[in-house]
Amino acid sequence: MDQPGDQPGNQPGNQPGDQPGNGPMTPTAVRYGTARWSALGSYAALVVADATRLDAARAACERILAEVDMAASRFRTDSDLSRVNRAAGSWVPVSPLLCRAVSAAVWAADLTDGLVDPTLGRQLLALGYDRDLDELRRSMAAGRPTDSTVAPGLVSADPAHVVGPARAGAWREIEIDPQGAVRVPDDVSLDLGATGKAFAADLIAEVVPAEAGTDLVISLGGDVAVGLLPGTAPGSHPWRVSITELPQDVGDPGAEVVVIAEGGLATSSVLARRWWNDGDVHHLLDPRTGRPVDATFRTVTACGCSCVEANAISTSSIVRGSDAIAWLEYEDVAARLVDADGNVRRVAGWPLPEQVP
Repeated sequence: MDQPGDQPGNQPGNQPGDQPGNGPMTPTAVRYGTARWSALGSYAALVVADATRLDAARAACERILAEVDMAASRFRTDSDLSRVNRAAGSWVPVSPLLCRAVSAAVWAADLTDGLVDPTLGRQLLALGYDRDLDELRRSMAAGRPTDSTVAPGLVSADPAHVVGPARAGAWREIEIDPQGAVRVPDDVSLDLGATGKAFAADLIAEVVPAEAGTDLVISLGGDVAVGLLPGTAPGSHPWRVSITELPQDVGDPGAEVVVIAEGGLATSSVLARRWWNDGDVHHLLDPRTGRPVDATFRTVTACGCSCVEANAISTSSIVRGSDAIAWLEYEDVAARLVDADGNVRRVAGWPLPEQVP
């Protein structure tokens, strides 16, 4: 899962700081509420349109995130995803939630012609990405091995020395029973990192407004989704979102801000999730090689009708490399790209900083 710095930013009338801020204030408006905490190996930043509903909204978000982690974590031996990987080739009873998450990953693969591929679990494991990134870095600092033996049984076969391309089209062979079962090919290990946080953000945006009684915007490590109560018109809350390449840069004076009213926004970057494995590597793999992308663009931010769509577009744009700009312009997707030297390109109407109110 990507870990860029997008998060809801300070809105007019709020106190400054690096926490998500309040929304636009009017004489009759309820004061907005904000919260930030750690989740899914990254951060969660929540802004609600009614501060009195903040505790209820955060509790609902934390419950959903715990359920997503239990269903779809590649780093837990007891997750539904790990059971599916261990039994590759067979149908495995799982929660309907994992069925939805896998369906979202397959949809993203189809949208991007396989450039966002959920079948790269073995390749990531072979590169040493076999646990939460902070734990991985601590292990490396302590000189402990980074091969798969620290997390036995997470995949159906020993991937320790398997570093190669994903089998072309293997994601098309994933079978899903929405009632609660998944089967993957016997040579496949799933990793939902490319879409998992975006799926969770969309799920929060879908479920929490009605449950907590408030409109909201949620950012999960840079995957942003807007959730509105039934009857709330899009544009009622012009949520301001800071766009940065790293989470710690959100409060910097140079951080750009954009306004979103609905749908999703996502940033993919090769800068944040990096570790050492016979060289400096990162988590964003090109399925055509099974290796970390040699990025023409190190960071891409894109809009979408959902967060999963925005994330699929931003991630695949990095994989596309020099072809990304032409593809984004053809698809008319507003996006902001940062190349390897830090130069910024904006396409399909992405606003200049001075154009943002």
